Amino acid sequence: MSGRQATSGSKLWAQFFDTLLHSLRNLLPIVVVVGVFQFLILQQMPDGLGSMIIGLGIVVLGVALFLQGLEMGIFPIGHSLSDEFAAKGSLPWLMIFGFFMGFSAVIAEPALIAVAEQAETISEGRIDPFVLRVLVASSVGAVVAVGVLRIILGLPLHWMMIGGYLTVVLVTFFAPAEIVGLAYDSGGVTTNIVTVPLIAALGLGLAASIRGRNPLTDGFGLVALAVMVPMITVQLYGVVVFTFGEGVAEVDNGVTGLATEDDVDVPTSAASLLADLGGMVRDVAPIILVILVFQFAVIRKRIPRLPMVVFGFLLVIVGLYAFVVGLKLGLFPIGESMAEQLIAHDRIIWIYLFAFAIGFATTMAEPALIAVGSKAEEAANGRIRGNIIRIVVALGVAAGITIGVHRIIAGDSIHMYIIAGYTLVIILTALSPKYIIALAFDLGGVTTSEVTVPLITALGIGLATHIEGRNILIDGFGLIAFASIFPIVSVMLYAIFSELIAKRGRSS
Repeated sequence: MSGRQATSGSKLWAQFFDTLLHSLRNLLPIVVVVGVFQFLILQQMPDGLGSMIIGLGIVVLGVALFLQGLEMGIFPIGHSLSDEFAAKGSLPWLMIFGFFMGFSAVIAEPALIAVAEQAETISEGRIDPFVLRVLVASSVGAVVAVGVLRIILGLPLHWMMIGGYLTVVLVTFFAPAEIVGLAYDSGGVTTNIVTVPLIAALGLGLAASIRGRNPLTDGFGLVALAVMVPMITVQLYGVVVFTFGEGVAEVDNGVTGLATEDDVDVPTSAASLLADLGGMVRDVAPIILVILVFQFAVIRKRIPRLPMVVFGFLLVIVGLYAFVVGLKLGLFPIGESMAEQLIAHDRIIWIYLFAFAIGFATTMAEPALIAVGSKAEEAANGRIRGNIIRIVVALGVAAGITIGVHRIIAGDSIHMYIIAGYTLVIILTALSPKYIIALAFDLGGVTTSEVTVPLITALGIGLATHIEGRNILIDGFGLIAFASIFPIVSVMLYAIFSELIAKRGRSS
């Protein structure tokens, strides 16, 4: 082995170790919150603690491998392609590239895969997980293409968001109750470890390369659009499925919907391991195919450092597989167990405190939020501070999840909560300073991480499972939606009050 190869190998190991520690830090706030509630408040050991710990360890390793693979293989090519198309200045190719990048990134999103599989189980096969994923991915692809057009033409985002969310509210009013929570959750999980860096890099890169565009007002917003449109399409899918589809048996309010250590399909042989890895290849293949086609057929350039890129692709597949297995062993059972134990506890206030604490802690450690906050601080030239934005967003997520938990406990319809929430968002969009709008909507989309989504989903389903009179499909989903709505509200309120304080300071 040459000295250069040895140095490169050592650097890769050091980078992977940093990524592993990063993944562990992201999981640590959840472990601390769960530990405090488990041992100091509930004062009991959860069932299957050993499997949960193993599952959490697999999640950490899987996320680290996945992120390392993205950094080595997919992100460099994706960023290179974005720069090439921006330099070409071809609007049709930019829009086509935007569509396929959005589609391929979301179809392989781990959190969307997890939510879709849970939806299939709980609806007893009525909701097809692959159809759901294709619908969501197609919606994101289409809206990224439209967002690229918006940046190029310099169109204001706030009118698009107001019109879009008016449509969301209108569709929600007519959508069947069984699909509303799932639709909003599906929109919330589209912006995650794969999607946010690719889409954000595309938007900011375009805004920086086009004369007259501002990265803060024009570069942000693609993530926000990627959250909004799937909410509409999934609800329309629900209208078709639940209005014209075959009847479905009443969902049993037992623990049927949640994967536990007894029913998780963990591979026990080399053949089953290869079969499951083949499934992961199928999930990641779209983004790889899109990148290769555009690289060779459109840009017509060779891929630099091809062996490293191939190895990165392999790490993405293995990491994705480990993540899915780990969350089934660890995070889903933790969410179910905490919901069951907190409901059995005499004081319901602890459920609200747990929801608030888990929302705040996980959001403060969210890597996508840290990255977007840093980029916003750079683009805003001192008007925005990244650390303050993170706290404001975390408080919004914590409040949103707490309100969502209250809805499940009270048995209220999600329709009115969602309609009221987005009506407030629309009003604040009209009142907020224009510089904050795109960022606020993007921040609402980056708050649901690869670790947070499974835990919040399991918590909602666990509450609906163990509270008498609740329907898992109707009441169990929707917490992710609340985690996406209220950060938008908190950031816009922060900007409005900051402007008022600044005006008073100038006038005095």
